Amino acid sequence: MKTVTLGASGIECEAIGLGTWAMGGWMWGGGDDAAAVEAIRASLDAGVRLIDTAPAYGLGRSEELVGKALAGRRQDAVIATKCGLVWHTKKGTHFFDEDGQAVHRYLGRDAIAFEVEQSLQRLGTDHIDLYITHWQDATTPVAETMDALLTLKKQGKIRAIGVSNVDAPTLREYLRHGPVDAIQERYSLIDRAIESTLVPLCQQHGVAVLGYSSLALGLLAGPMDAARQFAGDDQRKDNPRFSVTNREKLNAFFADIEPVRARLQCSFAQLMIAWTTAAGKVTVALCGARTPKQAIENARAGAVVLDPAGLQHIDAAADRHLGALMG
Repeated sequence: MKTVTLGASGIECEAIGLGTWAMGGWMWGGGDDAAAVEAIRASLDAGVRLIDTAPAYGLGRSEELVGKALAGRRQDAVIATKCGLVWHTKKGTHFFDEDGQAVHRYLGRDAIAFEVEQSLQRLGTDHIDLYITHWQDATTPVAETMDALLTLKKQGKIRAIGVSNVDAPTLREYLRHGPVDAIQERYSLIDRAIESTLVPLCQQHGVAVLGYSSLALGLLAGPMDAARQFAGDDQRKDNPRFSVTNREKLNAFFADIEPVRARLQCSFAQLMIAWTTAAGKVTVALCGARTPKQAIENARAGAVVLDPAGLQHIDAAADRHLGALMG
């Protein structure tokens, strides 16, 4: 699997990373803790080092599962976690409610100092490799947030600084106050807005790009039965992208790219993950998994090599079938 470096940090990982949002259960119809732990370990065994998590994924549940999975194997992993979505204070601005808790966007110095200690405890480690501001906080100056992160770096509690869900002007403001090693943004075949906004800025400043939701919440994992139902708090239940009409368009798209998949002898999910890295816009494709089988399949996408003809075939098919879905 291709090895990459996260900005100027010197931290190396593979071009495929494991995302653990779904493992927290919230907005995904619940979760299976035992399967999640095994999925993390299976990722490590398959050569994936970057494990991405966040306190907000199940109000600490995802971080705790990562910590459990990495017990005795901390040296095998590059841990990325986040700060800025808090439920221990009402400072900042209310963002959403999770399991009865009001979660606020807040990136003040006091909250960051509190959050990092909580994350270190849940993760069972003395340092976080990449610490990312999860969502941006309009009530706190970027200078204060960045100063707090640089202090943690000096203390050895974090090794690198990242930002997520950010626009170009805000990223420029971060860069004015210190080095940013990575951004983390939504990116897939049907989510390509950052190609014209953030990617050029990151390339100019040597900032790595971590693309999350590489399979677009599962839309790009392969043909989907139009009758499939999503239950409970699963966010896909009311997502218009998962309408029957859109599923039919996606199934036509997958039929169109079948020759590419067959030639490369991979799954559709692996093909879509390979597309995200082959397109040259992201440094790491973050792929969610909740079972060892899913984790192993995602990791094997790192061995799929898409040539220019394959990329062109996929892009043309997307233009034909997925125009209404692309953003």
